[in-house]
Formats: sequence, structure tokens, C-alpha cells
Amino acid sequence: MEFEVQENQANNSIQGVINLQPQVNPVQAQHQEIPIKQTDLQVSSTLEESVAVTLLRDLRQIGVKLRCVLVPTMSTNNARELRNWDLWGPLVFCLMLALTLSMSGNNDDGPGIFATIFVLIWVGSFVVTLNAQLLGGKVSFFQSVCVLGYCVFPINLGALFTLFFSFFYLKMFLVIGCFLWSTYSAVGFMKLLIPEQKRILALYPVILFYLFLSWFALIV
Repeated sequence: MEFEVQENQANNSIQGVINLQPQVNPVQAQHQEIPIKQTDLQVSSTLEESVAVTLLRDLRQIGVKLRCVLVPTMSTNNARELRNWDLWGPLVFCLMLALTLSMSGNNDDGPGIFATIFVLIWVGSFVVTLNAQLLGGKVSFFQSVCVLGYCVFPINLGALFTLFFSFFYLKMFLVIGCFLWSTYSAVGFMKLLIPEQKRILALYPVILFYLFLSWFALIV
């Protein structure tokens, strides 16, 4: 009898030690594995996609942001789209404007005009962004460059129109309209990121930035 009692006590102690091990719920384990698997699938699908699919996705994003600039409704959706920055659109529109203005000038001045416009857009975007950040604006460098670069597109249209019209006052009317369009779009998005008491100081360089580009498009 004593031997049976000791054996039962030993079995109970062994079961107690076994029960102390953490129990894993199969449902919880399944839920914990799902995010890792989804992330792996997303990364692998992005890496394995073709170049054509990647280009189409980038072009689609450029089109969405360009629509936000062309129709500046100042909605939160438009602001969210432009905060999701990319540099492909600004680079394309910068090259388009530089190429258009270099074609409209003399052949000898073409390379100089191209280089001037290209440097002006990127340096001007940097100065405007630095000014906004020093004034307490909650905007990153790439977000500001994205907004300013996309809002150059109306001036691109004005520069293209000036290639086909020789009447100065008509060109001036078109360039002024494109300048107001670009400025309205950029100011509408930038002012959301600047403190209200400092908006004038932050938005004044934005107006000068597009004014100089528009003036260059008119006189070249």
C-alpha cells in the first residue's frame, strides 16, 4: 500500500509539472502567423512583379496626384495623396518645362536655359521647404518637393502654349492664368502644414517661386 501511495504521488507531481507548461491556443497561433505570411506575400509579389507592372503603377500614382493639382478641391483625400510623396512626377515636369523653354529660346541659349530651369526648380524647392520648416511647418523635404513639383504642371501648359502663339498679350494672359493656377494649388496644400500665425511668411516664397518660373516662361 505504501508503494502504491508513493507511486500515485509521483504521478501527480509529474502531471503538475506538465500542466505548468504554457498552453498554446491553436486559434491564437493561427492569428499570429497570418500577418507574417501576408507581409511575406506582399514583399515577394512586389519583388517578383515585372518592370511593366511597376511602371504602370508609378504612372497611375502620378496621374492621381496630377488630378489633385489640376482640380484643387482642398479636400483631405487630395492632401493625403500629395503627402504620399514621390519624385518621379516632379522630375518629369521639371524636365518638360526645361526642355520646352530651351526649345522656345535661341539655339545657342538652349543648354543654358535648360540648366537654369532645372537648377532653379530644385534649388527653389529646397529653399521654400527650408523656410517652411524653420517657421514650424510640419512638412518633410520630399513632401514639399513633391507638392511644388506637381504644381509646376500648369506652368508647363503655359510654356507649351507660348510655342504656338506669337501675340505677346495673349501669351501674357495665358501665363498669368497658369501662374495663378499653380500658385493656388500649391498654397492650398502647403498652408495645411504651416501654423496659421506664420502662413504669410511661409507662403510668400512659394508665390515668388512660381512667379519667377512664369516670368521666365513669358520672356524666353
